Amino acid sequence: MASDSTKLAVLIDADNTQPAIADGLLAEVAKYGTAHVKRAYGDWTGNQLKSWKEQLLTQSIQPIQQFSYTSGKNATDSAMIIDAMDLLYSGRFDGFCIVSSDSDFTRLAARIRESGLIVYGFGARKTPEPFVAACDKFIYTEILTSKPDEEQPLQPRSPAQLKKDAGLINLLRNAIDAASDDEGWAGLGGVGSIITKQRPNFDSRSHGYGKLSDLIAAIDLFELDRRSPGEGRPKAIYVRNKRKPVARG
Repeated sequence: MASDSTKLAVLIDADNTQPAIADGLLAEVAKYGTAHVKRAYGDWTGNQLKSWKEQLLTQSIQPIQQFSYTSGKNATDSAMIIDAMDLLYSGRFDGFCIVSSDSDFTRLAARIRESGLIVYGFGARKTPEPFVAACDKFIYTEILTSKPDEEQPLQPRSPAQLKKDAGLINLLRNAIDAASDDEGWAGLGGVGSIITKQRPNFDSRSHGYGKLSDLIAAIDLFELDRRSPGEGRPKAIYVRNKRKPVARG
């Protein structure tokens, strides 16, 4: 988790994003740093983006006008990419939040990461895999809204359902093994970091659990140990595969 000193630029493809996510989006961004730039791109002269206008005022998002010069061509994408590169070259930011479900931003995300900055992607579940993979972390916008017609799960998946998800179980087991010490224990933070690197779109909330620790506990295939690093400091969580044999001295 980044600190408040992490400077982020938030660039929103308003043509491709629903305004209902605005509150949840900026709350999520705040987990990773401070949004020093918040811009939404689109053709604000028409009625298509009318529902966005209240969010612009409420969230202090700067609208960037981009006319649609030719039917079928997305000028908004080009404007976002040009601005992103200008902001990148300014050297003032630690990372970017690219909000779109459009694969056209795949190369932009890769280019920003090549410069050593972190990229958080935000988009709907329909977002093409290349854009998802190009980001350091990708958050599905369905998770960020409480609208009842969205696709997010209303109830946590049961332990039986989770155990049947072989892909999920293998992902967790492999990450724990990779981060573990000689006795098989791994710090939860390290496990989460490895999972995100392997699968940028992984999110425990997609399974109905607010935290990775809650998801792991629900599966009941792993041991959890909460350790106190010292007086007045929060407990650190460690996890181990139950089937992992303990090393003998």
